[in-house]
Amino acid sequence: MKLSSRHIFWLKVVIHIVSLGFLLLLVGQTLTGNLGADPIQGISHFTGKAALNTLMITLLLSPLARYFKQGALVRVRRLVGMYSFFWAALHLSGYLILDLGLDWQLLGSEIVSRPYLTLGAISWIILASLAITSTQGMQRRLGRRWQKLHNWVYLALLLAPIHYYWSVKSGIVEPGLYILMAIILLSFRWKTFKKWLPSSSRRLQSSNKNQQA
Repeated sequence: MKLSSRHIFWLKVVIHIVSLGFLLLLVGQTLTGNLGADPIQGISHFTGKAALNTLMITLLLSPLARYFKQGALVRVRRLVGMYSFFWAALHLSGYLILDLGLDWQLLGSEIVSRPYLTLGAISWIILASLAITSTQGMQRRLGRRWQKLHNWVYLALLLAPIHYYWSVKSGIVEPGLYILMAIILLSFRWKTFKKWLPSSSRRLQSSNKNQQA
């Protein structure tokens, strides 16, 4: 059975309900003190993993649509991607407000001096750029550049779990599993990456010829 527009509508409703449910869970755990001995770290881990989970679900939708021959499934990809940025924005806001006291200058120095924060910042900028340009209007406006821009999501998918891995002082099994899942998701795109190789090789050869000339 092919997914209809009605199915997609209700699937989006479920995505909203689940996502907002997790937000209410975070609020509830914060108010009741169930985020562990360090609630600030608890908020950071909750929002960070929520952003990473939704990002991975976003990248999983296309392979699932192809495998089950349900092309309409990709119509929920933008919504899930927006929730990924939503959680990423909460993750950054929590760090900026609760850890740094809204000290933007300190935020800049921390990002520069701490490699795991550098990777997190790069991933956040990519997700923000994709969220801003996710509308159909921006897609028409950017034309071919839109797809090139949105291909950067693959870099965010790789850097985000490494950011998580480097940020923890113990318990590296979970972030290690996230890195493994990211590699598996990227492997589904090997045909896409393979298409990029010839053009990259041609540009490199052209550059070498120009240098020799």
